[in-house]
This record gives sequence, structure tokens and C-alpha cells, in this order.
Amino acid sequence: MTTTVARLLEKKGHEVWSIGPDATVYEAIKLMADKGVGALLVLEGDALAGIVSERDYARKVILLERSSRETPVRDIMTSEVVSVLPKQTMEDCMALMTARHIRHLPVLDGGKVVGIVSIGDLVKSIIADKEVLIEQLEGYISGR
Repeated sequence: MTTTVARLLEKKGHEVWSIGPDATVYEAIKLMADKGVGALLVLEGDALAGIVSERDYARKVILLERSSRETPVRDIMTSEVVSVLPKQTMEDCMALMTARHIRHLPVLDGGKVVGIVSIGDLVKSIIADKEVLIEQLEGYISGR
């Protein structure tokens, strides 16, 4: 059974936490902490402008001794965002994340953000799919 991103989003929801590029890094980190997420999409209106993560904060603010209260998100965000389509599979996403060393993938449909998947979402989904497959195989073997 191959699970698509669309199916995963049906289960987990389409909620996306985002921030504007002119917000401060402090505001972004506070929002991430409040929502329990490791990254935020950076949106200008409805358009995806970038993504900002805890990794960006650690490498581009802390290590460079910049002020999180004065640095705008646009200065540390990743603007070349790797994204996926709803029709792509979990395996596609895992391969992309592994190859690009990323942990979050925005989901775009017709250029519009419709969700986001994290490495944790993918692992949970793949484990659930494998458990269903094991149950089916056990049923087949035992004649249930």
C-alpha cells in the first residue's frame, strides 16, 4: 500500500503555522515554541516566500551572535524551498528529505500551500502502513 501526501494530510490535517518575512526571528522562535513545531513557512500573503527552522536560528543567529529581537526572518530563512505535491508518495518524500538533508516539506497544490509534512509525520505514517500490512499478511497466513 503506497500512501500519498494527500492521504497523510487527510489524517494529520492541513494546519500550517506561518510567519511573515518582516517578523523578527524572536517572534518566529516564540511561535515555534508555542506550537511545538520545528519550522514555520514564511508567507507573503498566500505566496510561499521561504521556510525558517530551528536549525536556521542556531546557525544563522546564535552562532553569528546576531540579535533575534532585531533580525528579520527574511535574513535567515531558506528561500529556495523544496516542496511536494499531494499526489507524491511517502517514499518520494523520504527520498527527497534524505537527499536534501531537510526535515520539513511544504505541500503545494496549484502553487498554493495546502499543508506541510515533517520527517516525524512520514515515519509515523510508514510505521502505521507496515502494521496494517503485517496484520493483513497474518490474516492471510492464518486463513482469517
